[in-house]
Amino acid sequence: MVLGLSGELLSVVLFLVGVAIVIVSVETFIEAVAEGALALGVSGFFLTVVLAGTDLENVILGVAAAFEELPDLALGTVFGEAMFILGAAVGIAGVLVPFETKVPRNYLAMTLLTPFLLFGLALDGTLSRFDGIVLTATFIPYLAIIYGLERWSETRYLSAEEVEIMEREHEAGEEREDDEDGWFDVDLDLDVDEFVEKRVPEQYEGPAFLAIAIVAAIGMTVGSEIAVSGAEDLLALLGVTGLAFGATVMSFIASLEELFLTVEPVRQNRPHLGVGNVVGSILFFVSANAGLIAIVHPLDTTGTVLTVHWPFFFATLGVVSVAFLRGKVGRGTGVLLLGMYAAYWVANYSDAVALPL
Repeated sequence: MVLGLSGELLSVVLFLVGVAIVIVSVETFIEAVAEGALALGVSGFFLTVVLAGTDLENVILGVAAAFEELPDLALGTVFGEAMFILGAAVGIAGVLVPFETKVPRNYLAMTLLTPFLLFGLALDGTLSRFDGIVLTATFIPYLAIIYGLERWSETRYLSAEEVEIMEREHEAGEEREDDEDGWFDVDLDLDVDEFVEKRVPEQYEGPAFLAIAIVAAIGMTVGSEIAVSGAEDLLALLGVTGLAFGATVMSFIASLEELFLTVEPVRQNRPHLGVGNVVGSILFFVSANAGLIAIVHPLDTTGTVLTVHWPFFFATLGVVSVAFLRGKVGRGTGVLLLGMYAAYWVANYSDAVALPL
């Protein structure tokens, strides 16, 4: 026992503390980079595009797991977070606040087609380091396409101005403690901008933000190591595969903020922002996220990857895409998506407990 904690409880504590450190560090990092870039004159619009499509928590935890020789756990986080956004986040949005939105078909086509590159590279049973390089390299062209669509399209899902307005409204809502609409609130923002603006001369704000980003990056590394260490112990205690644990528990905890990023814009009558988060995140998961993990450690894509994860992913992506094509996500669709996400958990653990680690 350590500090009066049993080995099992210590593993749980380490895992939760590590994930919390990663999430807080990533939130701080993103805000510091965004504010620093704006202070240094970098395009806020393009920065919004990049940040909306990049989920650092997931890739940091996945890469850390791959470094620790837990590639199945790492791969599980890719499928798990994609399923969380498609099944849980969009599902909850549909149930609580049914919404209508006109999604450009260009975005739907990208979202439906881009996973097939990852699927094709994985069909031989292994996602190699070379495959990882190819996948990671494709993320930049995806961003370029999105930038072009956003620049020339009338529908601007990733408008920096609208994101800023949404964030201001959210912050104003937090100040009203008796706000009846405060039913959903995940706030890990450390108010980096306010801290710097009050304590640092304007001409030094850019370097100050970048310094905070460096400290946050160190926090990501430390937190990911702690989380993976706790997860490794939990795998041995629970007797489940790393793939199942990463796809369910680890991804669920690391993805909770995605509920805010998807549901809150819908609640504020800006569903296109929630849709933008879904589209950008899926593009990232099937390209740079999986690619970076494979570069660190080749991934086994046989077994339940083919029989459980891919079928559930494509089925859920199909339901969401049809709903977006119709322009409406209602309660029926939301219930269906939540049911598919629950079935995904059941399928993972019904197979995982019978498989060797």
